[in-house]
Amino acid sequence: MSSVAQDFIAGLPKAELHLHIEGTLEPEMAFALAERNGVKLPYASVEAMRRLYDFQNLADFLDLYYQATQALLTERDFYDLARAYLDRAREENVRHAEIFFDPQAHMRRGVPFGAVVEGLSAALNDAVREGGPTSRLLMCFLRDLDAADAVATLEAARPWLDRIAGVGLDSAEAGNPPGKFTEVYERARSLGLRAVAHAGEEGPAAYVAEALDRLKVERIDHGVHAIDDAALVQRLARERVPLTVCPLSNIRLCVYPDMRAHPIQRLFEAGVVVTVNSDDPAYFGGYVNENYRAIQQAFTLGAAELTQLAKNSFSASFLSDTEKKERIAEVDAYARTNGT
Repeated sequence: MSSVAQDFIAGLPKAELHLHIEGTLEPEMAFALAERNGVKLPYASVEAMRRLYDFQNLADFLDLYYQATQALLTERDFYDLARAYLDRAREENVRHAEIFFDPQAHMRRGVPFGAVVEGLSAALNDAVREGGPTSRLLMCFLRDLDAADAVATLEAARPWLDRIAGVGLDSAEAGNPPGKFTEVYERARSLGLRAVAHAGEEGPAAYVAEALDRLKVERIDHGVHAIDDAALVQRLARERVPLTVCPLSNIRLCVYPDMRAHPIQRLFEAGVVVTVNSDDPAYFGGYVNENYRAIQQAFTLGAAELTQLAKNSFSASFLSDTEKKERIAEVDAYARTNGT
């Protein structure tokens, strides 16, 4: 990649819409928090933990992901985790972040819901007060648990709904279709929460359509297997349904063998509102700028394409219409000054 392209990506104002905060837990922080909390992680060292990052599928990753979260116990832990991500995001010119968290994964370990959301929201507030990215919290339901557990989690969240912008659906997709969670999504919408869902990552294109039709989601997380259904791609483009694509994640989890095989460019060229995100960057080899760089190099994207991807990230966000216009204007101004 040319230094010009690298510099352009580094300075490009952007939003990140698909980021699991637990997936930003770098091994060094996991060990530091574990020591602080008197927790013994099942790894001999930071290096031993990193050696396990050769994932063959989503299940391999999730096993390690949930083991590492054992280090997260207190409100302070969640604050420190979120601040570390937001500080890095600021360095990468992320101006807005919509951040997933998995309350069920923590509540099952005895961590109170309030400790999770209070720590995260305090970090989000402090970051923006200090000039960092604006942000929203999105609460995910674990799709490999039953629907009743999701409903109970939504009920547990009620005292903190002023801190939560929406709900999502993550974890093991295979065998867990979106329609399983129709009731809890209906309840969430009745409470004024926005709706997104992971679909079409390891699951088929049909799961993308099901998330739209049954869960009434406003955007699809991943959604890459939509490429397998031409009519669905046309629908996504026609209805302006955003996809929060995570290229490096898809390669590291063997969804595609290499970046040249990834469908992000085909989806983009078909008129789908594609956005670029990092998913679980501590595990997948790159934060958001590395994801931009990976696709730029694979597909020789120019400033115009990179600019449009950044504009998509704001138009697909849950910012107000006024805020979206302001952020998109910032992208255009940057591109006029720095585009080649």
